[in-house]
Amino acid sequence: MDELRGDQASWAFDSEIVRVRFETKGWFKSPLFKLLGTLDLPVGAIREIDFRPGAGRKKGWVLQLRLHDRMDPYAAVGAMLDEKYQPFRLTGPAKTELVAEYLVDQLRFAAEQAGPPDPATVLSLVPSTPLHVLTSEGTARFEADRLSLVWSGTYASGYKKKKQRREFELSEIAHMEWAPVDEWGWGFVRVVTRGRVADAKPKNDLNVLRAGEEGNEIQQAFLLAATVTAHQWARDVRSRPALGSGGTEAEEETKPGFDDPEWWKETARNAVDVLRGPRISFHLPGSGGRGATVEEDGDEAAITAGEGTDPAPERGTGADTAWIFEQIERLGDLHAKGLLTDEEFGTKKAELLDRI
Repeated sequence: MDELRGDQASWAFDSEIVRVRFETKGWFKSPLFKLLGTLDLPVGAIREIDFRPGAGRKKGWVLQLRLHDRMDPYAAVGAMLDEKYQPFRLTGPAKTELVAEYLVDQLRFAAEQAGPPDPATVLSLVPSTPLHVLTSEGTARFEADRLSLVWSGTYASGYKKKKQRREFELSEIAHMEWAPVDEWGWGFVRVVTRGRVADAKPKNDLNVLRAGEEGNEIQQAFLLAATVTAHQWARDVRSRPALGSGGTEAEEETKPGFDDPEWWKETARNAVDVLRGPRISFHLPGSGGRGATVEEDGDEAAITAGEGTDPAPERGTGADTAWIFEQIERLGDLHAKGLLTDEEFGTKKAELLDRI
């Protein structure tokens, strides 16, 4: 396993994972890195590698990993985090630049060869649950599907102490916010619930747990925000309805529609199948299998109905002509939405018109 030593951590990687071991010895080391300890990052989660020789301190190098969408909860909640504390950033001295560049090339190749990451991968990049956080204002406990805030600390306001606690189901959380310590010595983590905006200062906001500058309070709050975010993403994938699944009334209600990107992806795939011929199939996702198929046999064409459709009209009838124009309209819709090129649309339109 190849290893690259930097200022913040040592990265050991092979064709499957990057093991990030943060430097934790010494009082000057980041409390965040001490809390993280070690991270195992699958190379499939890496979208891009940014390597900049000479861009660091004393002309050292800077290496930054950018992950696929919904793979980096630290970046999602850490917009205000100092870049030198970003977990997937590494810097090193100029004398190791050639070694770093070689290993970066190996990692880039491995990432390009890896398949798309499993959506659940993000859970391996955050602390395990249950996760406990202790600050001067109180405590937080996260258990995968529930978050509890308890205001029992010395610096909790009288209003919060009176309310004592608040609990949130993961499903009602829209997103998490984190703010570093300000000039008054306080930062915080805020739970933003669906359909609600912050209506109070952090000191009295019942969706907020404040963290002071003592010890690693603010870093604990940061990890809490990142961990809840990761579980949100994983939950969204698990609860997403399967494309085209249906049959029961409940499944019909969650069937993908025009506002679902997966609907358009499936429609585009169907359009490609149409163009590959000689079989023309018009099955739109979420239609429950309804549709029609045209099968060519030499100069003759036989039209068969898809499952759950009325029999297709015989060739040469007025109903047959109406059916052909209906298919042309469907192709036109796909063309207007950019799913068919001008050439593809024109070709299939001509084929259908020839059948009249």
